Amino acid sequence: MMRTETFRSYQEFNDEVEQDQNLENTEAEDVNDGILPDVDDGTGSKNPSMGFSRTCLKNVFSVILILIYLLLMAVAVFLAYQTITDFQDKLKHPVMSVTYKEVDSFEAPGIALYPGKAQLLSCKHYFHDHMPPLVKPGQPGEVDCVKDHINYTDPFTNNTMKHALVVQGPTDVRKKELIFLQFSQNETEQDFSAISYLLFYSFKEFKGSQNKAQFMKDCEKSYSVWTFSGGFRTWVKMSLVQTSEKDGSKSVEFRQESSVVKYYDKRLESEKTNQLFFVVFEWRDPFIQQVRDIITANPWNTIAILCGVFLALFKAADFAKLSVKWMIKIRKRQLKRKARELNQVG
Repeated sequence: MMRTETFRSYQEFNDEVEQDQNLENTEAEDVNDGILPDVDDGTGSKNPSMGFSRTCLKNVFSVILILIYLLLMAVAVFLAYQTITDFQDKLKHPVMSVTYKEVDSFEAPGIALYPGKAQLLSCKHYFHDHMPPLVKPGQPGEVDCVKDHINYTDPFTNNTMKHALVVQGPTDVRKKELIFLQFSQNETEQDFSAISYLLFYSFKEFKGSQNKAQFMKDCEKSYSVWTFSGGFRTWVKMSLVQTSEKDGSKSVEFRQESSVVKYYDKRLESEKTNQLFFVVFEWRDPFIQQVRDIITANPWNTIAILCGVFLALFKAADFAKLSVKWMIKIRKRQLKRKARELNQVG
């Protein structure tokens, strides 16, 4: 009878132990749902700190990524600002574009000379740079050029009367056409002797002008005045520059290269009282230099750059937002684990 009771009590004790073990396993599974699995450290025991280390490493890596993308966003913002600033600067400061147009011949320019008391001795056109030696220097010679005399008041003082000898310039640049002029001046009182001249674009416009005096006044305001000295041969080589203004108007100016050669005077001493002047005008090359302002700012290129910058900004902002959400979610899970552990310890 006692054996039967002992067997029953032992059986009941085993059932209670099994129920307690099942309950502990269930609680352990609930806890492990929110905690990373422990890692075996190689000795057969579990290392619970490895899961926390991995989570901490992931958080640090996420923070580094966010900082990198914030840096990239700052660079993108700076690039957008710089692009807009460069575009505005290019609009305000256009680039000067220079092109060269080749021609066979130029329109005959006008050569306005201010000889003063000097006298024109000879004027003749030559080709291929061929200039024969002087036969009778200081004596009147052949005047074979189209010329005109004009008197007008000085455009800057309006009190001084000026006399200009206007000569038609060379045209055929391929044949190296030139015009050679010789002057004589009997003036011994001056310390320096020189004749002034200016070049203007079209002799044809001068001849067709109804008010030639006003035409010359306007030319003197627009073009530079040059000089050549007595006792030398001054060789002037001209080049033409056309400039297109912002308002669509065009202006023309001359650029020149000059070389001076001393004249070896073989006249008698009695004839050397007259100062001689020699000047040659010729085109330098068959190219017209055309200058115009070009705005290099391309609005479509700027818009494309800004679109790429803003797209990168939105992409970086979206990634940063997802990273922050992920970090918040991880933080909540950690808090839940700690709360659960505290409840189990309690």
